[in-house]
Amino acid sequence: MTNDPRKLPKLLYIEDNPESRAMIRRILARDFIVLEASDPLDGLELAVDTQPDLVLLDINLPQMSGREVAARLRTLLPNIPLVAYSSDESPQARERTLAAGFVGYLDKSSDIDSIADSLLEFLGGKREIVADMGNYQQDFASELVEKLEGKIRELTRAAERNEFLNEQNRRMIILLQRRQRLLEAGARVGQIITSILDLDELLNVTVRVVCEEYGFAGAAVFLLDPTGEWAELKAGHKANFPKSRLRVASDPLVGAAIRQGKIHLTSNQMTLPLVVKDQPLGALSVHSNPEEPLTEDDQAAFQTLANQTAIAINNARLLLDLNQANQELLRNKTLQAIATATGEAIHWVGNKAAPIPASANRVRDDLLEMSALFRALLASADEKTRTHPGWAAAQEIFATLEAARPAFQLPAKPLPLGLESILEDLEIIEHSAQTILDIKEDLIGPARLKNEADLDLAQLVRETVFEMGLPEGAVSLELAENLPPVYGDARQLAQVFNNLIKNAWEAMSGREDAHIRVRMRLSEDGKNIISQVQDNGPGIPPDLLERIWVSFFTTKGNRGGTGLGLSACMEIVNQARGKISVQSTLGSGATFIVTLPISSQKD
Repeated sequence: MTNDPRKLPKLLYIEDNPESRAMIRRILARDFIVLEASDPLDGLELAVDTQPDLVLLDINLPQMSGREVAARLRTLLPNIPLVAYSSDESPQARERTLAAGFVGYLDKSSDIDSIADSLLEFLGGKREIVADMGNYQQDFASELVEKLEGKIRELTRAAERNEFLNEQNRRMIILLQRRQRLLEAGARVGQIITSILDLDELLNVTVRVVCEEYGFAGAAVFLLDPTGEWAELKAGHKANFPKSRLRVASDPLVGAAIRQGKIHLTSNQMTLPLVVKDQPLGALSVHSNPEEPLTEDDQAAFQTLANQTAIAINNARLLLDLNQANQELLRNKTLQAIATATGEAIHWVGNKAAPIPASANRVRDDLLEMSALFRALLASADEKTRTHPGWAAAQEIFATLEAARPAFQLPAKPLPLGLESILEDLEIIEHSAQTILDIKEDLIGPARLKNEADLDLAQLVRETVFEMGLPEGAVSLELAENLPPVYGDARQLAQVFNNLIKNAWEAMSGREDAHIRVRMRLSEDGKNIISQVQDNGPGIPPDLLERIWVSFFTTKGNRGGTGLGLSACMEIVNQARGKISVQSTLGSGATFIVTLPISSQKD
């Protein structure tokens, strides 16, 4: 044997036992370049790559048996001798192994020191012969066929499994793509709706954008009413809901979503609860197109949308409350101005009373002058005139006038006389007197000794409207049923609604379609009654919305008005622990809102 390691023959040992590999490596290191593989597949690959001079392999290997490896090596490397190294003690193990194409069989229990010599003999051309080799080869071929069939069945199952996994992966990819589209659409919707702070605009934009971004057939938002018993339709887009109010306790979709606080899903409709800090606000209902039905996998994406919508609605409500509180603060400052208006009231009354004495003097002078003229004319009356039934009465009138002004004498050049000037002076007197009385009522009304009691506010409004005697159909009443009573003075509260309705009617003077709507309902928290007096008049300019509450400010110009009606209304409502406000868009009318606490809240 040569001493040059480069000239030693190469031996490939395929064995899964590392201890056996280490032993063979040590024993054969002097005679062979030993290559190792721990499993059949690596061994086959290494054999093709290195082209060894001899292959030694174990019979009992994982994945493939040694005989199967031998059959494969005979195909790949037909000229390389194969030697089995096994501890198989089963009957005819040697014969079956040689039939598989091995040139020799070495028992692992034999003398270890003789292995190198035996392998060199096989490398030199030695071949072990087995009697009846044909029978053993036929058995081995049958074994290979059976294993091949098993492999085919295994591969078929693997192919079917792979096909199933591919289909699952395809569905998963479609699902993930759809979920990604939903999340992207939800992000766009959230960006839009969270930038809107007006509640009505928010609701209408939400349902429209949801349909546009998700491709839904329809969408609607329901919000709870103050009692929590009804879900009211506040906004809808392309959705046809037969009812605008759904009973929460019995409705199977919208009501159930609100009651249970979880999504309710059908094949074409998904209803999502709108909840903020465990407080239900209502529900968002969406309708899908038939070609793209809703699934349970969509719920997570849509619940995110519902959460964003609920937060946006809550923020809009908070901003509305903040604006109302700010307006209330401004009105309270206005009340301070009202409290300092007494001096202005005295000045105003003085101005209105100033024309009365002069007008009265002119009327008296005109009457005396006319009576003197008539007496002079009647002095030359004939006998027939003196016997007239009214002669005695005329004489008595003349006597009374002369007693009132004994020194009166007919002027040398009497002034022109006429009933028109007398009637004009009387009209001035009447208007000034009525204005003073109105000012007195507006100033004294809120301060009058109150007779407070529980009141049916809806009935009080009905009676007030009836007593005003407005044309039939001019006022429509939309008053909720079974409202709780309020606590206050009936006369003063009637004055409030009388002033508001009268102002609304006068603001629409000359309009053929003039109409007033009076609405009344319970507030969302159930603690107040909210009344609205709405007209379709010209509206109030934005710069005057706060000034209208100031004493003596009026928008009626020369059409009358003391400018105290609304300030008196504010004072009366404040004394009743309520609030009054106005909303108006120029050219679209005005709405006055009166909020009064129910009787149980008076303490």
